[in-house]
Amino acid sequence: MVTKIETWAYQGYPKSKTMSREVQLSFFDGTKSNEISVEDSAFAAGVSPATIKNWIKTGYLVPIGKRMIKLDSLDQFKKEIAGKDKLNKRANKSLKDSHDHNEVTSTFLEKIAKCTGNCDYIGTEYESRLSDAYRNKEGIFYTPDNIINELFKIDILNLDIATFCDPCCGSGNFVMKALSLGFKPENIYAFDTDPVAVELTKKRIFEKTCYKSNNIINEDFLLFEKNHRNRKFNYIFTNPPWGKKIERREREIIAKRLGAGSSIDTCSLFFFACLNALLDNGKLGLLLPEAFFNISSHEDARICALKYEIEKLIDFDKPFISLMTKAQAIILSKRKSTSEKFVICEYNKNSSERTILSFSKNPKSILNLHCSHDDANTIAYIFSINHITLKSRAKWGLGIVTGSNNKFIHKKPGNGLIPVFKGSDITKNGLLKPSCYIPYDMSLYQQVAPIEFYESDEKLIYRFISSRLCFIHDTLRRFVLNSANILIPNDDFPVSMRVLCELLNSDFMNWMFSKIFNTHKILRSDLEYLPIHYQFLKGERFIEDDFINNLGIERSNNGAFRIKK
Repeated sequence: MVTKIETWAYQGYPKSKTMSREVQLSFFDGTKSNEISVEDSAFAAGVSPATIKNWIKTGYLVPIGKRMIKLDSLDQFKKEIAGKDKLNKRANKSLKDSHDHNEVTSTFLEKIAKCTGNCDYIGTEYESRLSDAYRNKEGIFYTPDNIINELFKIDILNLDIATFCDPCCGSGNFVMKALSLGFKPENIYAFDTDPVAVELTKKRIFEKTCYKSNNIINEDFLLFEKNHRNRKFNYIFTNPPWGKKIERREREIIAKRLGAGSSIDTCSLFFFACLNALLDNGKLGLLLPEAFFNISSHEDARICALKYEIEKLIDFDKPFISLMTKAQAIILSKRKSTSEKFVICEYNKNSSERTILSFSKNPKSILNLHCSHDDANTIAYIFSINHITLKSRAKWGLGIVTGSNNKFIHKKPGNGLIPVFKGSDITKNGLLKPSCYIPYDMSLYQQVAPIEFYESDEKLIYRFISSRLCFIHDTLRRFVLNSANILIPNDDFPVSMRVLCELLNSDFMNWMFSKIFNTHKILRSDLEYLPIHYQFLKGERFIEDDFINNLGIERSNNGAFRIKK
């Protein structure tokens, strides 16, 4: 099914996030409306919005206008089709990857109650019974012991009276580590929304100390400040739920209460909740997805963190088998930081030191812990030289979203078909020959940029998914699919499009981009921050050695760039 064409300029994120979304119906409030948004139906069904869109495309769900579907079509689908019909690969996986959580909860609560010896194994067994769909919905990824040990390499003061809290205790591994370090069991607190996690943590504390704790609470820590306003802790260490599916309206309410600004992702909300529950001079340690450290949506959380004394940033690569996401940790003390304060950064088994100021000066306050002290100094120097950026000086467009590649993309040219290029066709050595052809009728497709973007006499096109900046200077009015994007500088931009393309493809700019952003997505919001030193780009061609010489920098033997001595 192909939806009506939408024409809009690419903003660097899905269109839905530019729109204020009103919830038409919550599955839980009894509203009589027969409409539900794609986002809310995904939340209610425990799948992603992309899965809902797939079910729409395959005809299982009935759309109503933009990003809305008929509620009764979702009800019918769940009752009559799910699990019986053969769905597309992603939808089928989303449905099959499930379990009866009430039954699992009951089974394991009984196991915990009956256990009379060491019950550590129950946590591992319980985790293995949770489906990937449930763990994704709740953001559950239990922390390996080696990471917990690394996080607790800190100085702990006044153990006789110090309080410790794990806001998302899971099976209690952080709590057990705190006990082994000497925290008194009566001074240890923990929270979790999962009753199995709470009972298992209580049981493990009792086995270790014979202390029956009432401080392990079955409660959402995001409500902590609301329910326990006067309670604060000396040490808070945890691995909060990664991307837990909480309805957007609720996240916005929580963010407002916590003072989280525009950082409303679950991880940022837990950061603010933990910080609010931490005593002055207390220590906070969080294991978080890499996105927290470099993505725009977490910027307000990073700005807040940089006000305090960040002690250490640690990269743990990809510790969770079921996740491709990198895990990184932040450890800070809740006391005012100074710009000269050094932060220990551990990345790829190497350790370096950076000043708080070097992070604060980064675009979007990115915590690029992979960037060394020397790299950071060079980048700060480059930004100190007079420059402009692409922000507000260019038009941006997304490639064509067909809505059904199988239906519209042809492998050979034909009558009425035009060549269209994919992101993978854009290489550092030039543009490959076209391998895809589509009908010229743009009204067929789900989403296109303004037609004049594609048919511009001159434009830049670039790969969206890439670890390297890869641009092509196009003067042949080429069309691209949505794995490629379009950049058209304003008419008064002081650098020719050809030279700008060569600059963006250069080793120098790729080094800058990787050291600041370290991402495999080339986002408009990142490109808009890159410095363009137009005063050194006046010729018809870009000569990299001349350019970096004018900047007062030089290449090092390892491919980095350094300030000339």
